[in-house]
Amino acid sequence: MKDGFLTSFVNVSRVQPIGSLDEYGAILDGWLTVLSQLGFHARHLSINGDLTSWRRRQVEGITLRFRHLDRTFGDIVLLWNTEHPGRIAVDLGSGLERLAWARTQERWHQLIYGSFAGTAPPTTLDAIRTATLLLGHGITPTARGAGGITRRVIGAIDRDAARLGVGALVRDMYRYWSLVGALRAPWPEIARAIEEEMRL
Repeated sequence: MKDGFLTSFVNVSRVQPIGSLDEYGAILDGWLTVLSQLGFHARHLSINGDLTSWRRRQVEGITLRFRHLDRTFGDIVLLWNTEHPGRIAVDLGSGLERLAWARTQERWHQLIYGSFAGTAPPTTLDAIRTATLLLGHGITPTARGAGGITRRVIGAIDRDAARLGVGALVRDMYRYWSLVGALRAPWPEIARAIEEEMRL
């Protein structure tokens, strides 16, 4: 996986209809204020993108991306309905992990996986991280539906890399996800479910 990308992340976003481009500008200005309060110095921030609009079915938009030094960490999208251009909205977003990465300038894998960085391929670490979130919310492996996603995620775990078990990493990822919201299943149950699914 490329630096800055994860299968699961904490979404930081603001999506809302707006009445004018002035409102769009005010939202952009407000976001820059938030970034400043988070410690992003204005001289290290840049906003770039193509002012040519893109189109997907009945929606058109313009996407601008935020960078801090050399790291892109989010975007703001001006959207409008193709048939009714007066219906406009803004979609401002980033990931909490990307914000931390851009702010701290820490190496991506070290930031996300801490002491586990380098202990397994990034795709395996990412899969265990995501499986912890899914199983923690009660989405157990099944053949179809949401559980099918859990099964595919667990299927991405390198069995050789996880030969000694996944408990320590699951516990660490569980702590992270618990900062965002309560998980229903305890971490030992999640680790056991991952290991059992890997044996199938």
